Amino acid sequence: MSRRLAVIACIALLAGCAAAPPEPPGTAPRVSAPTASSRYYADDGPPDSVPPNLDALPDAVPRLEPLHRFANRPYVVMGREYVPATSLRPYRERGVASWYGRKFHGRRTSIGETYDMFAMTAAHPTLPLPSYARVTNAATGASVVVRVNDRGPFLHGRVIDLSYAAAHRLGIAQRGSGEVEVEAMLPPEAAATALPLPPVAQPATPASPPIVAETPAGLPAGAGFVVQLGAFANFANAQSFLAHVQNQTASASVEPRVRQSGGLWRVYVGPYADRDEAVRAADRIAGAFGFATAVRPH
Repeated sequence: MSRRLAVIACIALLAGCAAAPPEPPGTAPRVSAPTASSRYYADDGPPDSVPPNLDALPDAVPRLEPLHRFANRPYVVMGREYVPATSLRPYRERGVASWYGRKFHGRRTSIGETYDMFAMTAAHPTLPLPSYARVTNAATGASVVVRVNDRGPFLHGRVIDLSYAAAHRLGIAQRGSGEVEVEAMLPPEAAATALPLPPVAQPATPASPPIVAETPAGLPAGAGFVVQLGAFANFANAQSFLAHVQNQTASASVEPRVRQSGGLWRVYVGPYADRDEAVRAADRIAGAFGFATAVRPH
């Protein structure tokens, strides 16, 4: 949900069930942390009362819809780039489904719609928005058709985030997750008519020069070790991630920077005089902010 995206106030919240996409027209994705039981996310959960007709809720009916102008652009979460599909096309994937419930009920999805936990909807990292998918419970064969109108989940191994209603009908709401197969459902018209995104004018803004770290006093140029937080082939993505890291670490004594090395733009902190010092710094950063870190020579 768009507001959920803003909930990325701490990168440590990198889970998948109630995961988040970029706010329209495209801010950083929302992510919520799982509870110790991993049944559902912290501060989230099932409704206080379940509508009596939830088992009889009909599937979503695939129909041809214009794709959202902004929600299908590439985006980065936790240093990982996601490239959504920009047309309706066949898709099939197997993995773990999670769900999100009352915490996000009534908030905005990535395409600006109001999330209804009792509707047959879902969030997916890369399927075009909006689109439709059949989700089948691998253990029981039960299946539902959902309308995909949100981004998430972002935990590796999770392939789709279902509404509470869809999870309930599949029989995975109580467990919190379950193995499923996800298959794109194309409306009859889409067989002959793909819906590419309308072109979006890109402002001609010059790229900012990279931020280059100075070697601390007493260290020869290029000496020491750094803690890498992310590496990107595209400088714009590295800049975007750098800004995100700077947001998260603004109150800490961490100065993230970006430089080009080995054909990649690397976001990092340091350098440190020796590997042990860099490892200690990496542990502190990972513990405080949840970043995946790697110690590399400067």
